[in-house]
Amino acid sequence: MNSMLPELTSMISRLVQEPSVSCVNPLFDMSNRPVCEILADWLATVGCAVELVELPGDRDNVNLIARFGTGPVGLALCGHTDTVPYDEALWTQNPLGGDVIDDRLYGLGSADMKGFLALCAHICATLNADTLKRSVILIGSADEESSMDGARHLCSSNFQMPPFCIVGEPTGMQPIRQHKGTLMERITLTGRSGHSSDPKLGINAIDGMHEVIGHLKQFRLELQTQYRDESFTVPTPTLNFGHIRGGDNPNRICGSCALDFDLRLMPGMTVADTRARLHEFVRQKMTDTPLTLEFSTLFKGANPLSTSRHSPLLHACENHSGRSSGSVSFCTEGPFYQALGADTMILGPGDIAVAHQPDEFLPLSNLAPMQTLIGKLIHEFCIAV
Repeated sequence: MNSMLPELTSMISRLVQEPSVSCVNPLFDMSNRPVCEILADWLATVGCAVELVELPGDRDNVNLIARFGTGPVGLALCGHTDTVPYDEALWTQNPLGGDVIDDRLYGLGSADMKGFLALCAHICATLNADTLKRSVILIGSADEESSMDGARHLCSSNFQMPPFCIVGEPTGMQPIRQHKGTLMERITLTGRSGHSSDPKLGINAIDGMHEVIGHLKQFRLELQTQYRDESFTVPTPTLNFGHIRGGDNPNRICGSCALDFDLRLMPGMTVADTRARLHEFVRQKMTDTPLTLEFSTLFKGANPLSTSRHSPLLHACENHSGRSSGSVSFCTEGPFYQALGADTMILGPGDIAVAHQPDEFLPLSNLAPMQTLIGKLIHEFCIAV
């Protein structure tokens, strides 16, 4: 190990101790710059060329881009620097402590995914730039947990991605070649309030939303009939009704009702096409309603990921991990990197089941095998080429 860097578990703990919550609620939202500056210092120390790229807006968020080597780009190691919000009262460990107990390093973002970012910096310290025929790129993105605007900014700026990309989300070190996409929408119905004793005085938006929900369930069934992949634990698209609100009193006709829902897309679907199809389906079903119907986007959406079974990166991940690739229902930034031309696999230490949960932890026993695995991928795609 390069003695200029701290010990790996200390590096992970240091990142955990620097909060970087990303949230649509401004009360909880934070900048990710401090975490990126810590990473940037480590990476510069071991010889990386490092840039912090500011995102548009006034939230002081940045993407970290580091390059080790001077040759053409070969492999990208990608992770997000932000975390979800947390309720400290639900934790038995300090969420910002980075404390090690037995084989576990506890803390918010330890598995998802500050541990992977620290590991990548640690790996760079072991590399010899003179042996690299292709450069290693490290990306630490902003806002994955809220908007994915960090990855979106890389796409909109036509960032030059390497031909191969690893996104180090917690997969228990199993290579993942496919995952679902997501979109989140709100439907708002506006009617007319009135006294409940005479229904003709108003137009009840809750009654209308009951009808809309029936149409959405029909739409869901059509999608589930059309798209199915048994490699997923949940093999079809899902549509979840997550939040509904309407009315203000039992004796008043409800004048407005809003429904928030989440739709998970299978490979073969796209956010743009599915959103357009959804809107058209509901509007056609509601053409005769006296209610005003409005759609609004809660999350811009992220497409599904599907990496070819013939990908050299997929074969390398399977060979070096000794495990077959799989499919998962959660969503990552991988499709954005894929859109920039990179063969992309999801592969990282830790368990997704503890992400976004109190007492999130990273098993320390994952670190050495993960470092070996990434080292083999770097050798294959950046040295032995």
